[in-house]
Order: sequence, then structure tokens, then C-alpha cells
Amino acid sequence: MTGNDRREIVVQERDRQLLRELSLMRVVDREQAKVVAGFRSTTRANARLLGLTRAGLLKRFFLGTTAGGRKALYAISAKGAQLVGLPARGPRRRNDEALATDFFVQHQLAVNEIYCTLKYCPIPLAGVSFGRWLNFYEPLTSGLRLIPDGYLELQTPAGIAAFFLEVDLGHEGLSVWKEKVRNYLQCALSGEFGRRFGVNRFRVLVLANSERRLISIRKVIAAMTEKIFWLATFEAVKRDGFFSSIWLRPKGEERLPLMQGNPPEHP
Repeated sequence: MTGNDRREIVVQERDRQLLRELSLMRVVDREQAKVVAGFRSTTRANARLLGLTRAGLLKRFFLGTTAGGRKALYAISAKGAQLVGLPARGPRRRNDEALATDFFVQHQLAVNEIYCTLKYCPIPLAGVSFGRWLNFYEPLTSGLRLIPDGYLELQTPAGIAAFFLEVDLGHEGLSVWKEKVRNYLQCALSGEFGRRFGVNRFRVLVLANSERRLISIRKVIAAMTEKIFWLATFEAVKRDGFFSSIWLRPKGEERLPLMQGNPPEHP
């Protein structure tokens, strides 16, 4: 497909939904597109994604896989963003560009997995429902060098449960984590969080790409605080579920469920 291959398409509400979500998620693979747009057939999803790409509403590029193949990825184009009246915040890649690796894209896809799980999959807890999700494109405040990977609110019988999300794929040094911990503690103790989000307390959820990496991050956190932080691995989330007893606190060896009936605590 060349950059001049543009074909007309009748835009459906499902397409608009995909474009709106892409403005938030930045980049998706086919499986994530199926989830947020409600495709039940892989064949139909492939055909529609191709049609939207040819119509200039999506940008498509490819990322190499560990098996030696390549995966098609999609981002909203300027034309697609204009159609739904939202910013085009996807990665700046050329149409049909093939990339051997891309840490930004890999990281964003991992964040998207959590977003899709929480927004589009049933939450197996009575009275708990998805509230809202925010992404950040600049530091939380001018005084904090902190850009969380996401912010989540869940509606619970005990009130709003608020969480920041940090996804770690092992690409950052542990010194970065020391700075993150300091900034989150400052955010909690200064009252800035309550002023900005209208919620008094929050947790920070850390998802690591391996148990070994989780242990390394946990040691850094435990040296600075025993509060706020909850840690798990992506493998545990996929195996047991996001709300299962997979979460570790900075200290202690008991694996805990994420929700235990009370809104999150501050230090």
C-alpha cells in the first residue's frame, strides 16, 4: 500500500469508537483493536483495519516479534483524529514502516493490556465497576518530575479507589525508581493529589515483566516506604487475574488481593 492509496469508507460507530480509544491508547495491535471496538471475528477485524488504513483514518506499521515474524500495529492518523475531534497522540512512524524493536511501543502496548482488562473485562468483585482512566503527557505538577503510565479509578461500595499505574519492562535503571518513589510520596503528603483528583488517597500499582525485576524494584521501594505501593508481574495477572491474590507490598511475603473492601491508604 502506498501513501497515495486512499479509498472512501462508510464510517460506522464502531470505527469511531476505535478512533476515540486510539487517541488515548496511542497504538494498538489487532487483538487490542478487537477488544475496544467490539470485533468478535478476527477476519472482520483484519478487513476493517485494512479498510480504515486505506481510507487514511489509521496509520499502520510493523514490529518484529520474538518468533521472527512481524506484528501489524495501528495508530490514529491526523485525518482520523479530526473525524472524532481528538488529538492524534500515536507514535510518529511512517506508514508500513518495519521496526526491529521499539521500547516506547512495547511499553504502551503493555499499558494498554491493563487498560483493556479493567475497562472491557468483567470485574469479579461485587459492587466494583470501572470508573475512569487518564493518561499523562506531561508531569503531574511543575514541582514533580513524574509522568505516571496511567491513572485508574474504580467505583466500590466503600467509595472511589484510585490507583496510579507503573509498567516496568526492565528498560530503566533502578535509580529512576528512587526518583519515582520520592515523587509519589511527595504527591501523597503534599495534598496535591487530593486537590487535583478530588480523591483523598491512592495506591501505586507496579507491574513488572519478571519476578526478578519485581524483587529488584521492591527493594528500592522498601528502603523508602512501606506504604502506597503494590507490586505484581504481568505473568501473574494473566495467570490468576488482576484482582487475585498476586500483589506484594514493599515488605512482607504474603500475596494479597488488590481490593479488600477499603479505599486505598496514604502513608
